Amino acid sequence: MSLLYQGVNQRLFGTWPLKGSEARAAILSAAEVGYRAFDTAQMYGNESEVGAALKDSGLPRDEILIQTKVHPDNFAEDKFLPSVQQSLTSLGVDQVDILLLHWPPVGGAIEGPLDLLNEALNKGFCREIGVSNFNLAMLKTATDRLDAPLAANQVEFHPLLDQSRLLTGASELGVPLSAYCSVAKGRVFDHPLLSEIGAPNKKSAAQVALRWTLQKGVAPVTMSTKAANQRANFEIMDFALSNAQMAAIDDLARSVNHRIVDADRIVWTPVWD
Repeated sequence: MSLLYQGVNQRLFGTWPLKGSEARAAILSAAEVGYRAFDTAQMYGNESEVGAALKDSGLPRDEILIQTKVHPDNFAEDKFLPSVQQSLTSLGVDQVDILLLHWPPVGGAIEGPLDLLNEALNKGFCREIGVSNFNLAMLKTATDRLDAPLAANQVEFHPLLDQSRLLTGASELGVPLSAYCSVAKGRVFDHPLLSEIGAPNKKSAAQVALRWTLQKGVAPVTMSTKAANQRANFEIMDFALSNAQMAAIDDLARSVNHRIVDADRIVWTPVWD
């Protein structure tokens, strides 16, 4: 089982777009709430702040999961491993728990970056490897080419987007999904169904969305600078959605099917499934 799916690590604290003192305060607060898995990336420009805050938290290193991602600009052979070493230095660790390729390169030639990801694993720079924003064809190539099982494919995943095809295909390949934009940048509050489902358990639309994600077998990544919201996002293990409620939210995803991150926002966006 991937480190990502053990205990509290099923809920990751995201750090985009936090910087400086705001990043430090948010991470310290999240650690106090109970988060033990933290997601960052070279692209975010905050690995130093994440590392310093986690050190200041006083939590033992073996109780923390740190995940970072390699920027596509660093996929060249002469840049990849030095960039990972710089990430380790910035984070103040000898290895990260999970290292992901952040996006597929423009044009989709993923074989070279996958080989370099293998090399980072074999050199001990990380405990597990994975990808982000890969479509099914890319996932198949990755599972065939890598030396270790993929810890995750981190993708946009929330109740307003139908990712059923990707989820089914990834499951068949043995690749877990992890969810960014897991509350659709707050747009889950625009849909009464989620609030209505949560009302009997005094849970918000966001908590229902996150619980739906967990019950799909997907690990959500959430970020807030407010301790109350951090705690609400974390406290999603004390209730469950029925099969009928899950199906109703599935129907919502199919009917709305709104993608937040697409080619208009990110140049590396592949052809989505």
